[in-house]
Amino acid sequence: MKKILIATEKPFAPVALKKIEKVFDKAGKNYQLVLLESYKERKELLQAVADAQALIVRSDKVDAEVFEAASNLQVVIRAGAGYDNVDLEAATARGVVVMNTPGQNSNAVAELAIGLAIFGLRELFSGKPGGELRGRTLGLHGFGYVARNVFRIARAFGMKVIVYTRYSKGAAAAIGLKVTHSLEQLYAKSDVVSIHVPARGEHIKSVSYEILNELKDGAVLVNTARKEVVNEPDLVRIMEEKPNFKYMSDITPDCENIFKEKFEGRYFFTPKKAGAQTAEANINAGVAAAEQIVAFFEKGDRTFQVNK
Repeated sequence: MKKILIATEKPFAPVALKKIEKVFDKAGKNYQLVLLESYKERKELLQAVADAQALIVRSDKVDAEVFEAASNLQVVIRAGAGYDNVDLEAATARGVVVMNTPGQNSNAVAELAIGLAIFGLRELFSGKPGGELRGRTLGLHGFGYVARNVFRIARAFGMKVIVYTRYSKGAAAAIGLKVTHSLEQLYAKSDVVSIHVPARGEHIKSVSYEILNELKDGAVLVNTARKEVVNEPDLVRIMEEKPNFKYMSDITPDCENIFKEKFEGRYFFTPKKAGAQTAEANINAGVAAAEQIVAFFEKGDRTFQVNK
């Protein structure tokens, strides 16, 4: 009997849990599903994971301490695309496979990105005259699952869409996207820029002053990725130098107090990370996580492993 622990400070919706249970029920009697929801103390997670063979989390932190406590753990699934909350080095050192569920939340995040763009262009629905998406140029900083959905939606709004990507140029061009030669060119040509890169490697603080300075005064920058990809002191500097520039995000920056003090009416941050906070995304990511665990144990499938 394999113990599958779902440890979530932000629980899955009941309908998602029912569908997750069905996946394991269909797989046979070899799986015991255990829930640890809305836990308040770290020790609760450490105790619950001690005898688990598999772990499903959302934004929960899975670090070396967790892996040390979980001597039987074989696989961790991050129900979502980002996995910076999981210590990959510690997992690898313990021989634990880590996977994410790419694409399952992508439409939800894409719809939020477009919504934030509209909110910014319409002056935060303050009553001031705003602008429309149609006819404007949208720049995609990155071209993963979310960006591809943003492209689909933006095109329906009548936007011109361009992209900067180092690794997916052929795929972008194949569906009619113009690929810019540089990140600077992308920002210079865009009325709205939507960020879709992970918080690792070359992307950390890649949205720097040199890049932001290429933006038109009046442009809108949308960040539904991670706050770490933006150089915050440089962002503040640009907010000061370009009085009509707006920054819209579902991640509150560390310098929030400066925004409150200086930039009223030119920014918006959701109360918490909101990209995947839809019923549909909740279900999709949870079910995908369960199916990947079954495939891992039954077939040795490691398709979505991120700590290779």
